[in-house]
Amino acid sequence: MLDELFKQARYIIETIENHHHQAYFVGGCVRDLLLKRPIGDIDIATSASPEIIQTIFDKVIPVGVEHGTVVVVHENVTYEVTTFRVEGEYSDKRHPDSVTFIDQIDKDLERRDFTINALAMDADGNIIDLFEGKKDLEKRIIRTVGDGMERFQEDPLRIIRALRFSSQLGFQIDAKTLDQMQTLNHEISSLAVERIMREMEKFFSGNDIENGLEYLKITGSYKFLPVFHEKPSIIDKLPSSITPFMSFGEVIALFHMLDEDISISKWVKAWKASNQMKREATSIVQAIHYYLQNGLDRWLLYKLDSSYYRGFVRVLNTLWTGSVQLNKLERMAKTIPIQSRRNLSINGNDLICWFPDKRKGPWIQEMLTTIEKQVVFGNVKNHKSDIKEWIKNGIHPK
Repeated sequence: MLDELFKQARYIIETIENHHHQAYFVGGCVRDLLLKRPIGDIDIATSASPEIIQTIFDKVIPVGVEHGTVVVVHENVTYEVTTFRVEGEYSDKRHPDSVTFIDQIDKDLERRDFTINALAMDADGNIIDLFEGKKDLEKRIIRTVGDGMERFQEDPLRIIRALRFSSQLGFQIDAKTLDQMQTLNHEISSLAVERIMREMEKFFSGNDIENGLEYLKITGSYKFLPVFHEKPSIIDKLPSSITPFMSFGEVIALFHMLDEDISISKWVKAWKASNQMKREATSIVQAIHYYLQNGLDRWLLYKLDSSYYRGFVRVLNTLWTGSVQLNKLERMAKTIPIQSRRNLSINGNDLICWFPDKRKGPWIQEMLTTIEKQVVFGNVKNHKSDIKEWIKNGIHPK
């Protein structure tokens, strides 16, 4: 019986078929359906050209027409629809030099990376399995379609993808495929960093990350990754027990803490990471340093953006097992009376009025920070009168 998501997507398949073309669900969505895993994006392969698809459906986004791919929007859900194809060489290791469109699903499946991804399913749920992908799913094996040397030379990113699937699925890599990965992993150096990072972000978020890391070390593929190729020994500093990370910012924070001689900026630049990832990594590292000196307190949680709480816990507990529990952290955060300095009941103008003989200067910000901390720790209530009284009883500008 088809999953509800596939039932909704049947409209795409049936509409294409009603226009006398073939169409199938393909790849990861079929794999995950058979594994009873949560379904992500639903991809469709068809004998219809991108131009024909654009005439059949009302809402079509031409994201990659030259490579045979468009996105069809149906009931506010997007579906990537790609014409059956065989690809040429990847001279830039990003896009094939040429794409030949064909009208046979079997030839299309032949060009795919691994047997567990070379599965197709029609609108009625019938599976096309030409390369024993279902058997490999049952055996929990990652194996290339056809000659692995050819598959990896066509696109070396497939080496990283094999590692990623070992981390996400907990599967073993077929011995022959593993040997071929080891033979060709130097080709990783030729890949665009952005492509590597997308795969490695998924790799580190895998529920079986320890399995993936074992293969990363066995293959030696890490030696051809940004930063690692300069300092490969950093991989040996990873703890024996590691938790999945939900963002690449967390990954950068972890590796920076493992070797602080390698700056966050260097990681960000080498991996072409976003400014958001840099902010996240920096915030988590700053929070960890504060924690190591002061323990878990309200000021740490006040200064750390709440969206980074989970990442902070994941990185900290990976480095020092069982240091903090998220529920304790969240309970403590609820006791903080203000969320930012903007919530203080006083500002710099109040201080200027209360100290009319004092010239304006850095003392204003210093006093506001002192008051802010006292309010956060609950030593003084966030009322103007209470703060003024507290100041009168002992605090004076420097």
